[in-house]
Amino acid sequence: MHRKLRLRNRADFSRIYRGGKSFANGQFVVYWSKQPAAEPFRLGVSASKKIGNAVIRNRMRRVVKEIVRLNAERIAPRVDLILIVRKPAVDMKTKELERSVLHVLKKAGLLKQRA
Repeated sequence: MHRKLRLRNRADFSRIYRGGKSFANGQFVVYWSKQPAAEPFRLGVSASKKIGNAVIRNRMRRVVKEIVRLNAERIAPRVDLILIVRKPAVDMKTKELERSVLHVLKKAGLLKQRA
């Protein structure tokens, strides 16, 4: 995932948590808000200490970023989104994680309609 497509500073995270909308499933929570400057979109991934040690948290962040990178053309433009990893996601395979990420994004209305 390109550096310019990442959310990294605390102010952006706080803005999205406060003013954004959220949707969830068993494995992920997505917070998002419209942002005209985000071209095509910006992503932040959060994995708390509840899900495991640093190795597990970093692995989950890498896998989620890769899933989003591979499906980037399907994600709605001009949005900032934060994906929060929940504990059940740790035990899942990559294909199951991809299905779950796409499910929560679809639930939030952040996937483009297929042509």
